[in-house]
Amino acid sequence: MQKRMTGNMHVFGNNIDTDQIYPGQYLDITDHEQMAAHCLEGASERFAREFQKGDIIVAGTNFGCGSSRENAAIALKVRGVACVVARSFARIFFRNAINLGLPLIVCPGIEALAAQGEPLTVDLEQGKAVSPATGREAEIEPISEYAMKILEMGGMKNLMLSLDEKAD
Repeated sequence: MQKRMTGNMHVFGNNIDTDQIYPGQYLDITDHEQMAAHCLEGASERFAREFQKGDIIVAGTNFGCGSSRENAAIALKVRGVACVVARSFARIFFRNAINLGLPLIVCPGIEALAAQGEPLTVDLEQGKAVSPATGREAEIEPISEYAMKILEMGGMKNLMLSLDEKAD
């Protein structure tokens, strides 16, 4: 996992729920690439045509609220989202995303940097998010050591497989 990510921002507001991230009408789709094609379809008409792999989702409070469907985190990760930066996340969505290896970054001051389509750099080692366009910075909350280990392994499944291999 990269400790420093730069991508263009796709800005969303507060309370973006899992049905907006991955609409319920597609729950019967099991192919992850097809799932990714519907990512954030419920929240933005322009996301699908403007998003480039490695871009960053920026949001307000309670991102990922609603049902606990893992499909929302899968769609974001497979779509190629570098990370999601928000003021806060719904607890179950947070765990689902971390367990899948998708970095979620809590940044209480992200609104001061948020500008649709502009670049954002997230530096986990420096503990900050920076807008290269304006030079403004906001402090990010550190990721726990355990969550970081999961992210570095690319998800919980990979972490467990690596522990299994060490035990053999």
